[in-house]
Amino acid sequence: MVLSFLNRKYKLATSEKFDEYMKAMGVGLITRKVGASVSPVLELEKDDSGTYTLHSNSTFKNHAIKFKIGEEFDEETPDGRKVKSVITIDGDTMTHIQKGDKETKIIRVFSDDEVKMTLTVDDIVCTRIYKPL
Repeated sequence: MVLSFLNRKYKLATSEKFDEYMKAMGVGLITRKVGASVSPVLELEKDDSGTYTLHSNSTFKNHAIKFKIGEEFDEETPDGRKVKSVITIDGDTMTHIQKGDKETKIIRVFSDDEVKMTLTVDDIVCTRIYKPL
């Protein structure tokens, strides 16, 4: 599978309901304020073994997860939660399910001009748009 969005960098441009999403996930006030103030850069890489690395880098924190498509893995989220995750890719859509105290679904739709990231927990839907650098 050749993905056109591999090794491209995208910077956060807009964010809606991120504070509500973080609050529903149990993230504390200070971390929420800092998290809402940064504009991370996303980059997805793939090595020869088929392992993907999704980087999210910002002035506050750099975070990376390594995974293989469709295989469950242990993940520590940027806010320190420990979850079981599975990521699948269908075309230009990456679906990331995190199971911990709460289950959340993160959908990233990659295109030439943006990455649209939709985060859903309970009845809260957060939308974050990243633009290419």
